[in-house]
Amino acid sequence: MSNKSASPKRKKKGYEEHEEHANHERWLVSYADMLTLLFVLFVVLFSMSTVDNKKFSALADGLAQGFGSPTVAFQGKQGAMEGKGEVTTMLPLNAGANPGLGMSGEQQTKMTEAVKDAMAKAGRAKASADAQAAVKEVENLREIQKRIEAALKKAKMAKDVNFTINERGLVVTVVSSDVVFAGDRADLRPGGVKIVDAIAPSLIKLPNDIAVDGHTNQLNVPTVNYPSAWELSTARASVVVRELSAQGVPAKRLTASGYAGTRPLIDPADPRSITQNRRVDVVILSTLSAEQRELLPTIANADQHTNHE
Repeated sequence: MSNKSASPKRKKKGYEEHEEHANHERWLVSYADMLTLLFVLFVVLFSMSTVDNKKFSALADGLAQGFGSPTVAFQGKQGAMEGKGEVTTMLPLNAGANPGLGMSGEQQTKMTEAVKDAMAKAGRAKASADAQAAVKEVENLREIQKRIEAALKKAKMAKDVNFTINERGLVVTVVSSDVVFAGDRADLRPGGVKIVDAIAPSLIKLPNDIAVDGHTNQLNVPTVNYPSAWELSTARASVVVRELSAQGVPAKRLTASGYAGTRPLIDPADPRSITQNRRVDVVILSTLSAEQRELLPTIANADQHTNHE
């Protein structure tokens, strides 16, 4: 057996390998992209710089007249860009951050006085509007009071309820004597139920929120059924809220708070304070702003004094 060395494969005739030529024109693609982007940029800038000369001139004249200063001509090139030649626009001499620039001392004084007068008129107008809103609110609260009073008279419980109007709204004070709550207790007695049930129908359709505040007197007597007067006063307010809700007053408009003896109705030195300060207040909260609500007590007192004359 003879060993023959393997001879290398011969390449086919007619096939020749050539080196790949480098493409030296690829930069043209990036250059064309850059030119396109620049063109778009300048088109956008030009479109943003377009100004309506008539409207701009009218604005400049209006500003000049408002500040009482002369105008100066501003030579613009926009018209030339549009093939119309230069356009002259009038700008106020004092245009800029300082509105008094270019004014005489007398002009500046007049402008200052005009500003002060305008502010004073605005203040008087607001005060007048607030007063009118407060007067209207007092009238509305008085109407609610009349409806509640009529219902209480029908239930023969009118003598156990007092009415006042303060900066919160209409306060319906239920004196929590033995008719409403027993001592150291938060359970409504039959008389208390009659009072709350008489009040409820007038509150159902009102848009106002209702706050129920519980109060105790200032006697330094320890509570037995509650840890302190705070819990007792809060429990009494909560019981009234529960009864109002049961009579149809929307629960989302009701809140209950307890104040113990921190907000006496009359002086604790007065013998009547033992019964008068132990109370529950049903407050029909006003919907006015804080500034307008501050006027309610004054207007209500004046209105009440006028009605008594």
